[in-house]
Amino acid sequence: QVQLVESGGGLVQPGGSLRLSCAASGFTFSIYGMSWYRQAPGKERELVAAITNTGYSTHYADSVKGRFTISRDNAKNTVYLQMKSLKPEDTAVYYCNAGFRFPAFGSWGQGTQVTVSS
Repeated sequence: QVQLVESGGGLVQPGGSLRLSCAASGFTFSIYGMSWYRQAPGKERELVAAITNTGYSTHYADSVKGRFTISRDNAKNTVYLQMKSLKPEDTAVYYCNAGFRFPAFGSWGQGTQVTVSS
């Protein structure tokens, strides 16, 4: 059974940083690309960042380029999202899923809330 558990969210001031983690299980993590998505209130879920299974290639939404960094540790079955210079518009629930830029699985974790506010 696929399980995706996101953590690391919280309340942070504009300009601050957070590091999100996604622990994956129930599938062969090392052969899948992984992606982070976010969903703000009243908006559709959108792709934030993606990384190939080897970690050699990454993709970022224009809105987060230069501020967010996606990485992974295949030994720990975990994907990370380092977020810097956070803005109020980054406020959303953040989710991970397998797949490079497109979700591989129909089930999602509970997500982790990121709130950027002074």
